[in-house]
Amino acid sequence: MSRKTQPSKRRPIVVMHRPQGTPLTTVQRQVVHRCRTLPHLLDPLEAELTVSSAVADVRPDEEFWAGLIEYAVSLPSRRNHALLRVLAAVLTGRPREWAANAVPPARPALSVGGAWICDRSIDAGYLALICAYTFAADEHAMVFLIDELAGGVIRTAFVTRNVDTARRRLSEQGPLTPIGAEAAHWLLAKSYNRLDRNAALDVHDDVRRTRLLAGRRIALAFG
Repeated sequence: MSRKTQPSKRRPIVVMHRPQGTPLTTVQRQVVHRCRTLPHLLDPLEAELTVSSAVADVRPDEEFWAGLIEYAVSLPSRRNHALLRVLAAVLTGRPREWAANAVPPARPALSVGGAWICDRSIDAGYLALICAYTFAADEHAMVFLIDELAGGVIRTAFVTRNVDTARRRLSEQGPLTPIGAEAAHWLLAKSYNRLDRNAALDVHDDVRRTRLLAGRRIALAFG
């Protein structure tokens, strides 16, 4: 029998069908993995904190968010759907629009409440702000410490559900004065902008973990 007529002993090529999701970078894959609990979170604040914490060690730009959103859209799953909903709620600018075009933002809607300032810039060199927010009837607050000696850079930021306790403890540091929401968030916008221009500054880890939350609330205060 000639070689031409002899049956081939090679195995047939098997085509593997794989999910056609948009490829992610290593960092983006880590962020998606950190958000694995999102489908089980019913608390909108916990969902925001999960996503914001997931990018605490990242400096996400529009390209980063575009790739993450495109991946989540192209590969449907409970986690990716939940991720898109939180991104549509918490992001700002064009990334928020991209996510919101894919799914409705997570509910309930967020509203801005009262704000108070403790000005210790003369003697201690800092401003402290406490800003209240509400998801439906569920109130929480963010507390910010702005370092005036370092040019007004944000140094500390954290979230608390105990708004009255936070106000009482802050008032123990100095007089606590009501301030308009726009004025308070204008100070915050300037402070975060200075931090963004110098990301190497030494700040508390919670500043990174809550960065998306602060950005959403600053944008919301200005309408």
